[in-house]
Amino acid sequence: MQQQLMSSPPPANSALQRYDARKIASYYRWRPWKALWRLIYIISLFNGFIWGLLWDRWTHTSTAHYPQRAIQIRKILTQLGPTFIKVGQALSTRPDLIPKDFLTELMLLQDQLPPFPNEQAFAQIEAELRQPVREIYQEISAQPVAAASLGQVYRGRLFTGEEVAIKVQRPNLRPKLTLDLYLMRWMAARFGRFLPLNLGHDLTLIVDEFGTKLFEEIDYINEGQNAERFAENFKEYPAVEVPRIHWAYSGRKVLTLQWINGFKLTDSQCAVEANMDPDRLVQIGVISSLRQLLEFGFFHADPHPGNLFATSEGSMAYVDFGMMDQLDQTTKNTLVDAVVHLVNKDYELLATDFVKLGFLTPETDIRPIIPALEDVFDDIIGAKVGDFNFKTITDRFSELMYDYPFRVPAKFALIIRSLVTQEGVALCLNPDFKILEVSYPYVAQRLLAGETPDFQRRLLEVLFKDGKFQWQRLENLIAIAQTDQSFDLIPTARLGMQFLMSDEGDYLRRQVVLALIEDDRLHTEEVERLWNLIKGDLKPEKLFSVALGALAEFSDSNLPEWLPRPPLPVS
Repeated sequence: MQQQLMSSPPPANSALQRYDARKIASYYRWRPWKALWRLIYIISLFNGFIWGLLWDRWTHTSTAHYPQRAIQIRKILTQLGPTFIKVGQALSTRPDLIPKDFLTELMLLQDQLPPFPNEQAFAQIEAELRQPVREIYQEISAQPVAAASLGQVYRGRLFTGEEVAIKVQRPNLRPKLTLDLYLMRWMAARFGRFLPLNLGHDLTLIVDEFGTKLFEEIDYINEGQNAERFAENFKEYPAVEVPRIHWAYSGRKVLTLQWINGFKLTDSQCAVEANMDPDRLVQIGVISSLRQLLEFGFFHADPHPGNLFATSEGSMAYVDFGMMDQLDQTTKNTLVDAVVHLVNKDYELLATDFVKLGFLTPETDIRPIIPALEDVFDDIIGAKVGDFNFKTITDRFSELMYDYPFRVPAKFALIIRSLVTQEGVALCLNPDFKILEVSYPYVAQRLLAGETPDFQRRLLEVLFKDGKFQWQRLENLIAIAQTDQSFDLIPTARLGMQFLMSDEGDYLRRQVVLALIEDDRLHTEEVERLWNLIKGDLKPEKLFSVALGALAEFSDSNLPEWLPRPPLPVS
């Protein structure tokens, strides 16, 4: 009986809900002809490209022909369909693997294909929801309003009167993806070790991780749950809008969600005609991205212009939550550490951060890398904020990839893609935009607030260097934070007072006293500059109230005799 079960063919791969390399391989072992014909087609398309590369090498014209070959590979990937389009998009964020000319061209890969017929789309809806389309939707558009490589979208209306977007997956998508993933993994297992790639591990693991993410992206139930989680994170931030999911009319291959009235953020002229402030939209986008990475750890990994809308109310709407990822608390903490060490120009600790984040392996000798980091980042940190953007970092950092054993972990490839895309959208709305003009105030506020012990520790790292208090750094942090008009120094001062008066603040209390009399002189000039900077936000009476409020957090036994007790609550 057991032998009979083992010799039976596996179930169809279209039934797989999650990526499973073993089951997919077992399926195609029983159907080798399917894999063979697809493999022949792939090889036939790549054949000319590979011979072209070899010819360029033999004739010593590789550099001159790079742009031509980059266009050629983009067209081949588009012709091969959804799986290869997604591969190309993933590679567009890997400067450790792909030459710069190819990266630029792969970024142009459009996640678009011609729409498939309505008859197939409506049949998909009826099969998934088990009702005729006319009984589900009061209205549905005659043609799709958008078509991508994995599905297409219709505009409709429920019988309750609500306008909705109806997302329908392409027919037979899962079998096509599994066949391509099977062939990619098969080739990676046999030829991956011969490729001069700086991966740090088996290429088949890269394929498996890619396959896992791709299967998550085509599961619309997973996408709907992602949307609800994202909305929960931003429920206190109305500037970010997320469409509501209509679960009664959704399944794994069909997703019905609230229709967003707005325009894509590439349509900057629409923003002008609607009398909207492009700078406000830019600020919303950057701050929301930073909150995703540094606060929630749950981030939108595909914020391309087609997935971002501006509404008439002045908010930004995110759509399409198929490609999301999660950062654990340790990674979030290390990211903030890296920012602090970068600001402090402590490149030895920054190199250690790269090891913790997976950009360098633990056994890497970081000593020769430290001066290289200094060469790359010193100019960037020394530049004015207005002359700096995120792409500057990625371009300069990519120069290190071929000289030192850096690699980009898959998770950070998604983060890089997210940030570069977000900055590209911002530059479309405002060509003079500089990302640090918006992001620095946010990071400075988080550090100054010291909401958690981790942030308090990082603030101390910024303010003290070699045991000496850095007055200029404190002034810079406050000045940068104040560039955001919504910044309120009072809550920050309250948290600071509470920390100073706690047991954990003992070290800081002593250091502040030492800073005031450092080098055998009273630092009145620095104190005066600092007071002039904050006096508009901290009137003496407000400051006294903040101090009393901080003291009120402690019991009466901890208060000095000469201080007034907080009033008792009225019953």
